Amino acid sequence: MDKTIKINLGGTLFQIDEEAYKKLRDYLQAIDRKFRNAPGGNETIEDIEFRIAEIFQSQKGMAGIISTDNVEAMISVIGKPEDFDQEGTEGTSYRHGSGPRKLFRNPDDCVIGGVCGGLGAYADTDPVWFRILFVVFALMAGIGFLVYLALWIALPSAKNSSQKREMYGSELNQLRSQDGELIPRYATTSKIGNATNQVFRAFGRVLFIIVRVLLIIFGTCLVLTGFLALLSFIMVFIFHYPGAFSTDIEGANLSYLPDFLNYIVSPGAALWIKALLTIAVSLPLLALIYGGVRLIFWFRASDGYIWLAALVLWVMTIAALAIILFNEGVGFAESEKTTSVKYFNTSSDTIYIMSGRKFSDLPAENEISVPDEPYKIMIDDDKKEVYIRTYLNISPDENNLTNIKITKLSIGRNRQDAIRNSERLLYDFEVSGDTLRLDEFCTIPSGSRWSFDELFVTVFAPAGTVIYMDRTIESLFHSYDDDDFVADPKQRFWRMTDDGLNYIEP
Repeated sequence: MDKTIKINLGGTLFQIDEEAYKKLRDYLQAIDRKFRNAPGGNETIEDIEFRIAEIFQSQKGMAGIISTDNVEAMISVIGKPEDFDQEGTEGTSYRHGSGPRKLFRNPDDCVIGGVCGGLGAYADTDPVWFRILFVVFALMAGIGFLVYLALWIALPSAKNSSQKREMYGSELNQLRSQDGELIPRYATTSKIGNATNQVFRAFGRVLFIIVRVLLIIFGTCLVLTGFLALLSFIMVFIFHYPGAFSTDIEGANLSYLPDFLNYIVSPGAALWIKALLTIAVSLPLLALIYGGVRLIFWFRASDGYIWLAALVLWVMTIAALAIILFNEGVGFAESEKTTSVKYFNTSSDTIYIMSGRKFSDLPAENEISVPDEPYKIMIDDDKKEVYIRTYLNISPDENNLTNIKITKLSIGRNRQDAIRNSERLLYDFEVSGDTLRLDEFCTIPSGSRWSFDELFVTVFAPAGTVIYMDRTIESLFHSYDDDDFVADPKQRFWRMTDDGLNYIEP
């Protein structure tokens, strides 16, 4: 039994006897010498090898053994190397038997996306007719444009030799120019058709340049937007750069919010929320930057799996963040308040309400304000305490008694939890004769979480009592009743009536 050899021809494995192998080897070497230095010679040699593989498969199949008779029959079909046409400088033409065609976009004959070139190759006709049809139908309510766009998305591009053979049908009906570029040759090509195609190609080049310029501008905007947003996020929420990105409202600064998160949720959840929030924000911004870079430099990359993995990671991050925030949010389900009243006697018909401890006296620097609201929070990271601005109201007392009522409001997981949260609020005031000293803020002690806490101070006084307030106390009073009226800076006397306070003109 003759020795057999395994060979790979056109991507297919064959078994061939030794004599047939020598004859096939000599034939392929002659083909290689014939086309090696010709423009587009490597592609021509590859096409011939694919055709040889097709013939061998039709003769014996992949499981058979190729004999000398099979090789000679193949040569009689394809022809000897010296029989191939080679037309000087104009190009080289090579044809082999026809086969079924498949529809692709033709990158070698394209104006915009190669759709019409692919249709022309499939129908073996000049694509100019399809281009004219698309233009005509595009003028009819944009139908041609929508159909072209759909085919552009649906049809793959014929990028390699195998796909191009399928596009033209096993008959590779094309020429190669001196520089090796494929030049389609259609059955119905005419001088008018060639001229029209040149017009379309010129229009396509102009359109391509316009689109590229617009894409570069758009990509640049995406890169700048994504980069600046990512930089802002990193500086504020990671490095806590103070004063980097403040709002127009005095005292409001985004860089303090990550610190404040430690006082809102449980310590274990705070770290997870920060990490997940960083991923949830960074991934879309990085995708924005990468997409912008691709639009600017117009490169292709096999990054489908990377995009899919990033999308899955982002969705999982959002889901985990939502679960944690939901569990933490359950702790803010019910609101409740506690109230305490203190009566005090004074022989004077004038009460002086003065400020005790002020925000300006605190060493804390992290200040968070609510826009258009007097609510203000300050954080002392050293003591792990949170300070909240209080509200002041002054009202007449029906029993003609002077007293002060402290109302603490908090939120908790249930009513009992809300009551415990309100009772933990620390507030100091001092009564000395006809003087009442009130702190500007209440304190959440170390180890306690912020629970939308608020503290209201109400001073009750008999009708006819004169009330004096210093500047800080007056600001607390006006913030409560939302009154834009500001008393004379040198004279802050008010008189209590049955309807409330009236300003005493100096």
